[in-house]
Amino acid sequence: MHDPLETQAMGAPPPADSYGPSAPPMFDSVPGYEGTVAGGGGGFLPPPMPSFPESPPQPEPSQPHWTIPSITEDTARGAFALYASSKCCYSSSPAKNGVISNMEAFNTYRYRLETFTESRSTEWSQKPYNGEPIDAFSQQPPGPWNIAAQAPTFFQDSKQVIKVPYTSSLKNCHDCVGMGRMPCKNCAGAGNKVCWVCNGSGYRHGDDRCSHCSGRGRENCTQCQGQGSKECSTCQGRRQLLVYINLTVKWTNNTSDYVVEQSSGLLLENLNKVTGKELLKDARYLVFPVMGFPDLNVVSAAERLIREHQTTHSQSSRILQQRQTIELIPITKVTYRWKGKSHLYFVYGNEFKVNADNYPATCCCALM
Repeated sequence: MHDPLETQAMGAPPPADSYGPSAPPMFDSVPGYEGTVAGGGGGFLPPPMPSFPESPPQPEPSQPHWTIPSITEDTARGAFALYASSKCCYSSSPAKNGVISNMEAFNTYRYRLETFTESRSTEWSQKPYNGEPIDAFSQQPPGPWNIAAQAPTFFQDSKQVIKVPYTSSLKNCHDCVGMGRMPCKNCAGAGNKVCWVCNGSGYRHGDDRCSHCSGRGRENCTQCQGQGSKECSTCQGRRQLLVYINLTVKWTNNTSDYVVEQSSGLLLENLNKVTGKELLKDARYLVFPVMGFPDLNVVSAAERLIREHQTTHSQSSRILQQRQTIELIPITKVTYRWKGKSHLYFVYGNEFKVNADNYPATCCCALM
């Protein structure tokens, strides 16, 4: 009977375990980048101290008592009608026929602090060698914070990855040990597998030779086309890797808001999607607490947030610019009567958005 092993592929590389354990490439020790590791980065690098002193804080001019004219009944009714028409399951009757009985203003302040920061981190990277210049140790690489990066417009998040000069070296591929090919896992490096039709016997019924494998009992591996090995995916068959340090520069706009509590009953989270009348806008390297503003809650919140931002973000990043704004957000509580009952809704923000959680005329689908 035919020996099913006689056609086993010749010259295939040894099985995977005969290469020995796979190890990552050996990374050189580069002055100024000693903590850099592969994959997860070397952690955020602390920024250098500012090279120039900041001028002492200057008092902001006293703010006048800003007010926003109350909206008219026509404006409130029009906003309510538009709100009702945007809901497929809301009847327009309350918005059209409801009679406004009272309008009460609950305008509030929103303080916002933005701190625009730059952070830097490094990690060892590698790619198949394609003839790039090898410059490691040809001269001292620049420090992580001395490498020029193209910063975006202030207060816009961005990211840039830069190859650190004078850190590129050439290493044999650690996965294939510089051979350029890896044993095929599908056939364990043999180049062929037991025929699935005859289970390796070479025959199907009695003395009928298996037509699928021509009686050999084995068939060529389709994954490696019978070679027993495949191109190494790490070095893409080039046998060598270019190893270098990547510097990742991130620009982040860190934002904190404080909204003065008001007793209208409208949840503060509704105000996140609207704008107000801008009363104050101050942008500089480091802003100073608001002085002379009539609402002491805003003054206290500004002082607290500025202290927190400058303490927190200066530890692992470089502060490039800060901006603080104060908005007066209009809120009007509208009470109206419809079919003999009293109801209410809110009109708020420059956009005249409406909140009416208990709209009195909805069909069943709005309640699901």
